[in-house]
Amino acid sequence: MFEFLKRAQSDETPPEVKASATGKVVALGSGRVAWSPRDTVSLTRTGFTGNPVGFRAVKMIAEAAAALPLVLQDAERRYDSHPVLDLISRPNAAQGRAEMMEAVYGQLLLNGNAYLEAVGEGPVPGEVHVLRSDRMSLVPGPDGWPMAYDYSVAGRTHRFAVSEELSPICHIKSFHPLDDHYGLSPLQAAANALDVHNAASRWSKALLDNAARPSGAIVYRGAEGQAALSQDQYDRLLSEMETQHQGARNAGRPMLLEGGLDWKPMGFSPSDMEFQKTKEAAAREICIAFGIPPMLLGIPGDATYANYQEANRAFYRLTVLPLATRVTSVIADWLSDFSGERIELRPDPDQVPALAAEREAQWRRIGEASFLTDGEKRALLGLPAREVGDEG
Repeated sequence: MFEFLKRAQSDETPPEVKASATGKVVALGSGRVAWSPRDTVSLTRTGFTGNPVGFRAVKMIAEAAAALPLVLQDAERRYDSHPVLDLISRPNAAQGRAEMMEAVYGQLLLNGNAYLEAVGEGPVPGEVHVLRSDRMSLVPGPDGWPMAYDYSVAGRTHRFAVSEELSPICHIKSFHPLDDHYGLSPLQAAANALDVHNAASRWSKALLDNAARPSGAIVYRGAEGQAALSQDQYDRLLSEMETQHQGARNAGRPMLLEGGLDWKPMGFSPSDMEFQKTKEAAAREICIAFGIPPMLLGIPGDATYANYQEANRAFYRLTVLPLATRVTSVIADWLSDFSGERIELRPDPDQVPALAAEREAQWRRIGEASFLTDGEKRALLGLPAREVGDEG
């Protein structure tokens, strides 16, 4: 009894390890690969490379977020020069900051996941590379946390081992309520709207291929006793229609009918006239999934914002800044593990032209608050306690 108590109180007792009670359930067994729930390649081809609204939405968000000026600070000061800033400015020999960050945001928007690889050893990695999300799979450990990442290309797989202290892979993911390891992309949420929009585009193309109007009807009024065309006559008629009267180059060409044939044109039906509105509604749904005011993409029928300037301000305030803040925060935490120095990397809203009026009003309001100390005012504005070079 006493010996047990002595052993419990000895210095050799290992420290308590905290872990989630659900970790073993989430892990689903050691070493099992958790695959992404949707085919990223097919979804990207359908919603990005094959759809103009999805393409522009991803490009618009990724380019705007990548162009945001970044600031680096800790609890005490903001830095004008720092090894982390140098790394972000030139992450690798092939990319600059804007190119790398655009790739990160693009992967996150298309797949719901983005992966960064650290190359080199030291307090700060020598290089950082963006890896394709569709090639990466997460391997959960016994406690549910990632123990490795597998990157597969052309039948070959490289495993990035993850230790308790450090991970060579920075995994940035969107919120997914039904997946423990992977994020949910806006393309997945907008998949139905993308299908509708693509189908409407194919319908419009088919309409143009048929003289840009609905097909008419050729009525046969043959001689008495001849109720229908012969097979040869029918085949010849179809061939002439396809070669002489279909397609944009044949639009407006007069039709020569013979042998009791009569042409009866058909106008647009009410359902045909509503088809364009269906396409516009699908485009608005795609914009909603990405968080872009439809007005910014030139989609009609949206009167939510009074003008373009207000829509652009809402785009930065509600979509670009929250996304960039979350991504840069994850990157800062990851890089802090290498050096052991806790740093904060975030976009600077004071340098965003679209938010200039709002930030100016906030600075004026806080600056005129006489009941606040200078330290409290700096904290409310997101500033550290002092700047580089400040004394004391």
